[in-house]
Amino acid sequence: MIRRVLMGNIGVVINDFTSSGHSEFEKVNRKKESFRKREAMLLKVGATGRIHTIDKQRDDTEKVTYSVHYTYFIKHGDHYYLEEEVENRRAVHYGGVIYEDVEEPIQAMEPGVDEEESGDGERLEYRYDRHAAVQYAEKWWNSYNPAFKKFENDCTNFISQCLHAGDAPMRGYPTKGKGWWMRNQSWSYSWTVAHSLRQYIPNSSVGLRGKLVDSPDKLKLGDVICYDFEGDGRFDHTTIVTGRDADGMPLVNAHTYNCRMRYWNYEDSTAYTPNIKYKFLTIMDDR
Repeated sequence: MIRRVLMGNIGVVINDFTSSGHSEFEKVNRKKESFRKREAMLLKVGATGRIHTIDKQRDDTEKVTYSVHYTYFIKHGDHYYLEEEVENRRAVHYGGVIYEDVEEPIQAMEPGVDEEESGDGERLEYRYDRHAAVQYAEKWWNSYNPAFKKFENDCTNFISQCLHAGDAPMRGYPTKGKGWWMRNQSWSYSWTVAHSLRQYIPNSSVGLRGKLVDSPDKLKLGDVICYDFEGDGRFDHTTIVTGRDADGMPLVNAHTYNCRMRYWNYEDSTAYTPNIKYKFLTIMDDR
């Protein structure tokens, strides 16, 4: 069982899941169902665990936080590609038995109040370098650039960094509800909060801006997908398009739920609900 293996801080590799009728790996089962719908084949799964903290309690139980780095080798049509993701978990361990083992919940950041925009003489014209944005997303998908502040809920901060690596100019400093920026240990709501970035990009008329499109297949590399997992009108998560599958549908990279080349719809995620809503944003520039 993978969780017992993880307690020993040992990596495991599981082969040929597609031929197995039963699996105690819930995450792999969700992946398999997602791939079945797409007529993709999961050829190999790898899972490597790393313990982060072990806290001894007064009742002799141990509270453990750990992460699992999954790799999925996928065949889709004539395409082969590697998807990766990292899941953060916490467990209660006693006497060689794990009594509780759950994924760490992440709370969405509260959006702020945006103000009227103004250029204020800042550099606003730019050409979006999609290749550079994707390169950044590939380099930092499972680590953190020390040049920027890291957040517990880091998804939108990461996407903002990717957009900025594509030469999207910051503007609005130092007003948190204005523009899109991170500077001097401070930042705008739109830089760090999923719901705020979702509102900002299609409503901005200068600097970083974009437009909504009605389906994911219309997105280009370096474009953005926003997720409202509960369907309540408040967007919780943001990803960047870094590839395409054999059907031309987006594959995405993200933080918080660190992943690369993940299928865009997140149906395999524990955060997914049948009420999920998406917004598809294609970035515009001054070409």
